[in-house]
Formats: sequence, structure tokens, C-alpha cells
Amino acid sequence: MSLNNADIRSRRLLNMVPYFLAHQGVSKDKAAKDLGVTIKQLESDLNLLWYCKLPGREGLEIDIVFDRDTVSVYRSAGLERPLRLTAEEAGALTLALRALSDVKGVVDTTAVESALAKIESAAGVSSSAVPEPVTTGESRAVSNVRAGLRDKRALRLKYYSASRDAVTERTVDPIQPRLIDGQGYLQAWCRQAEDVRLFRFDRIESAEVLDEPSMPKQRPAADEGLELFHGHAELPKATLRIAAGCAWVVDQYPMDVIARDNEGNVTASMSYGTTEWMVRLVLGFGADVTVIEPTALADAVRQRAASALEAYR
Repeated sequence: MSLNNADIRSRRLLNMVPYFLAHQGVSKDKAAKDLGVTIKQLESDLNLLWYCKLPGREGLEIDIVFDRDTVSVYRSAGLERPLRLTAEEAGALTLALRALSDVKGVVDTTAVESALAKIESAAGVSSSAVPEPVTTGESRAVSNVRAGLRDKRALRLKYYSASRDAVTERTVDPIQPRLIDGQGYLQAWCRQAEDVRLFRFDRIESAEVLDEPSMPKQRPAADEGLELFHGHAELPKATLRIAAGCAWVVDQYPMDVIARDNEGNVTASMSYGTTEWMVRLVLGFGADVTVIEPTALADAVRQRAASALEAYR
């Protein structure tokens, strides 16, 4: 659910009073930086807060003093009390956190469990009210990967490569964890491939934290379309034939291998958000990637390629 500007401002205002109570006499410069707003927006919010009062009450409810440089609050109208979740909100948040904790490598499971306990205690939500997932704990490999990310250290991985159908060993410079289509990935600079690669956490057989800093030679400027895969089970799927020399694509994008022939050519399926994006992706690999189905996507790739050739003529 997206928030409009009024919703965003209301939430910001509700958080401002507790902030100023805890930072009496804070400078406007520091307050604006801490709250993530400009000085002009801060002053506008302060002017609005000065007029606020509780429904049905007469007189000034919030006594807030701000001069040229500093801000202080002397009466808070009860807004220093923390906001409470409803039982429904707490239940939904609890369920979402438990689902997220099942995705390997993306979150610290210990922190998630701690947050769950605090939410359930504060909101009075019983653990038995939400179905318990079956958890197997975090593997040493995943723990070491997260340690490498936290400490900005290079990693030596033993990794099952779907493109080669073999376990490979490689040294990587971790960049960030990613959640794509419900699957956890490590995004890292692969020194062997000399490029940014995605490594599925459930395919990392072992990980060793090296005594050298993580220094990726390249960081992705954007998500390169990967955000199209987030949480959409109804997205269309393409079946692709990938030439052996380009089989590394299977490890770079969220794909499921369907078949592999004796020459190393791979048939794989891949979800995509828009036909336009998928056409650009396929054309970028030239003759190494061919669309088998759907027919509409294959036709779109063929037409775009024909238009490009015609432009050269």
C-alpha cells in the first residue's frame, strides 16, 4: 500500500514530538538531518504542530518553542507515548517476519526472533495465533557469508553452479544480500568471472571469510530489471535455449534449469515483468539465447531484430 503526502506528513509529525522531548534544545540543523527533512520542511512542520490539539479539547495542547536555531517541547499532549500496533497489525507483521526468516541469508534470524518476541509481548499477540514455520536453523556457510557482508571481507565459496551442473570454487567480493522472487541471493563481484554475479544462498556449500577487504571492482548502478521479479507469482514465464558459451546467464538471473544437453547447452525458464524488458535482455545476448516460448515473445524478439537490421541497411 502506498502512502500519499498527507499520510507521510502525519506519521512524521507523530514522531517529531517524542524526538524533540528526547533532544531538548536541539539545533534545527541537527533535527532536520536526524528526521530526514530540509530546514524549510522542518519549520513548516513545527508551525503546524504548534496549532495541534486533541479532538474536543480547548486550549493549547502542544507547547513547542522554536527560535532561530533551537527547538524545545514543554507540553506534549501525550504524544510521548509510543504508538501501539493493533492485534491485526501485529499479527500481519509477525507472519511477515516469520516468512522472511525462512529465506536463507537475507536476514539475521537471531534479530528476527528477538523482534518477534518484542512485537508479541508489546501487542499481546500469542505465538500460537500465528502458524509456526518449519525452520532448520542457519548453516555455517550462510553465517559466514553474512559475516563477510558485515565486516566487508572477501569470501571463498564452494558453490553449486547450475550453468555447469558442478560444484565450483571461487573468490568473491560481497556487495549485498538480495531477495528476488522469494529466493535469497548474495550479490558479489566474482573474481573468476570478473563481473557482478548472483549466488543463491541455498547453493552455497561452504564459505570462508578471508583476511582481506571486500573490494568489488564494479557495483550495479541499478537493479537491472531484477525488481520485476519481486513477489509476483502470476508473472509470465519464458522458456529459453542458452548456448554453452553463455551458460553463465543461468547463475546471473533467477532461472530454473529444465534440461542440459551433452554439449553444455541449457534450456531454462525465467519469469519476466514486461515483454519490452525481456526483448531487450534476449537481444543483448545475440544468437546465444533463443526464445522457445511463449510464441508472442519470440515474435517480438524477431521483429525487433529485423527492425535493427533494417536500420543498418
